[in-house]
Amino acid sequence: MQFRNLGNAGPGLSVVGVGAWAMGGPWRFGWGPQDDDESIAALHRAFDAGVNWVDTAAVYGFGHSEEVVGQVLRELGSEILVATKCGLNWYGSPDRRTQGDLRPESIRFELEQSLKRLGTDHVDLYQFHRPDRTTGTPVEESWGTMAELVEEGKARYAGVSNFGVDLLERCEAIRHVDSVQPPFSMIDRSAAQDVLPWCVEHGTGVLCYSPMQSGLLTGAFDADRVRSLPEDDWRRHSPDFTEPRLSANLALADRLRPVAERHGVSMAAVAVAWVIAQPGVTAAIVGTRRPSQVDGWLPAGSLTLTWRDLEEIEAAVRETGAGSGPA
Repeated sequence: MQFRNLGNAGPGLSVVGVGAWAMGGPWRFGWGPQDDDESIAALHRAFDAGVNWVDTAAVYGFGHSEEVVGQVLRELGSEILVATKCGLNWYGSPDRRTQGDLRPESIRFELEQSLKRLGTDHVDLYQFHRPDRTTGTPVEESWGTMAELVEEGKARYAGVSNFGVDLLERCEAIRHVDSVQPPFSMIDRSAAQDVLPWCVEHGTGVLCYSPMQSGLLTGAFDADRVRSLPEDDWRRHSPDFTEPRLSANLALADRLRPVAERHGVSMAAVAVAWVIAQPGVTAAIVGTRRPSQVDGWLPAGSLTLTWRDLEEIEAAVRETGAGSGPA
């Protein structure tokens, strides 16, 4: 397993981390039914193999993902680093509708609830889930609260998710942004345009989510499987899983097969290793539902793609026309 520091002064992270979104189970933006025993077994499989961190969020399953992670933390102790998020508030909503909310009092309330579910007195990395476009709270007030939480010891490091460079600049003026979490994969390459270069310039870590584009780059999907996704799986309605994008995305995935065969790994591992190979990237967050999925992507943690591999993938991106962003 390879390790990299989170930015200039952050902790050492394995270059792959477990994403616990699906472990939240069914909810509006969930992945369908999920067995808690399988989630727990998957976390153990990853941690036993050298992965040393997990990324979750309060809103995943309305707290359930954090509860599952908390159970494993109690079993393993403090050697596992935990990243969680706030800012998608559903508390007090009769139908659990979420809204962006980065008011200082909401940030603090959400953290206290997360700490209870995780069973700890601090989180290693606390992050804003998305920009607050609902309450009108200036990001400077929100980020100032995050700085206070670090000073109080309730969070060791502070980061953001889904922020553009304009908001990053405003946060950096208040306190250093320890990490940024953008979507990034062979299909969604937009972060390479501006966010990744900004992070390199400012010594900010980058934790990329959806490196396998929600499963499209694993080789496990074809058109028939997409059509058979459960009704409560959000991917049924995602543009990447519907035409005209779907065919191009599947064609790109198929072009990963010879690269995977050369290295004796899965296509999923190649997709994740490509993300890790990009300049500025600290690590990739890999969503997991069961131990067998961990076995599929885990080799990415020690896989170094060659120049030949990277050139072959670049050609595949250009020729299939899949996705967007710099090729």
